[in-house]
Amino acid sequence: MQMPARKAAANSSGTAPDLAIAVALALALCLSSCSIEKLALKKVAGMLSGSSASADVFTSDNDPDFVGDALPFAIKLYETLLASLPEHDGLRLRTGSLYVMYANAFVETPADMTPRAELETKEYLLARAKNLYLRGRDILFKSLEKKNPRIREQLKDRQYREAMAPFGKADAPLLYWTALGWLAAFSVDPLDMTLGQTVPQTRAMIERVAALEPGYGKGALDAFFVGYYGSLPGYLGGDPAKAREHFARAQAVAAKSDTSSLLSLATTVCVNEQNAAEFKRLLGEVLAFDPESSPPNRLVNILNQRKARWYLAHIDDFFIETEHP
Repeated sequence: MQMPARKAAANSSGTAPDLAIAVALALALCLSSCSIEKLALKKVAGMLSGSSASADVFTSDNDPDFVGDALPFAIKLYETLLASLPEHDGLRLRTGSLYVMYANAFVETPADMTPRAELETKEYLLARAKNLYLRGRDILFKSLEKKNPRIREQLKDRQYREAMAPFGKADAPLLYWTALGWLAAFSVDPLDMTLGQTVPQTRAMIERVAALEPGYGKGALDAFFVGYYGSLPGYLGGDPAKAREHFARAQAVAAKSDTSSLLSLATTVCVNEQNAAEFKRLLGEVLAFDPESSPPNRLVNILNQRKARWYLAHIDDFFIETEHP
């Protein structure tokens, strides 16, 4: 009678280890699967965000409309990866900066070229551009807060030196694109006084970039300052003389590769000063530029030429008096 009891006990003691082993194996396989998936995501994120090749696929293209159609899918792909890897700073930088690039090239630019008669469409596109600029800025700002948790309150309290102190040369792209998206959002909606009050904060970021890396972007920083000083009113820091100084620096560095400073000076300072002759000369230089001479900047130069043609075709909208042949 005792033998069956002992046999049952033996079976019972044998079943428990088997079950524990099975559970342990299942957990191990699950954890292994999660680890492999995470490693794969990190590998893909590193390839997409760390290599210039992925950016060159867009910036070197010769068909702006094709790139404009493809970018939204690419941006959402980056954003999906970022949701799984929120601590990946390189992926965050690429995602946020792509939002800013897309908003500028494929939303704000078409808005600028929309006829005044189509006011509703124009306002819709500008509102959409503002939203995308701020979305990019907010994505990037999370990396700034990671480096300096007090940056929001310091910027708000105008403690610009303290706010920027934690950032080094490696952070220059992050500061640049955050400020660019932030300021661009105000530029499309200059009646937003809440954003207008934050313009000095963006300036602090850009000045930090200039201090860390004066030649940042091979003339991109000076091209930014051309538009910054050339477009803002004086009470917000606008200064045509400084815009021209930065234009000369940008041309010294990038005259053979990028037409952005030419377009920027023409559409800001020349318009504000009502200098139609210089306006036409600068835009003529944009149109005369060969995009094939600078493959990495092919897309931006083609887009700049598209803008230049439109501005010249609508010159009477920007100048009180112009000379016509």
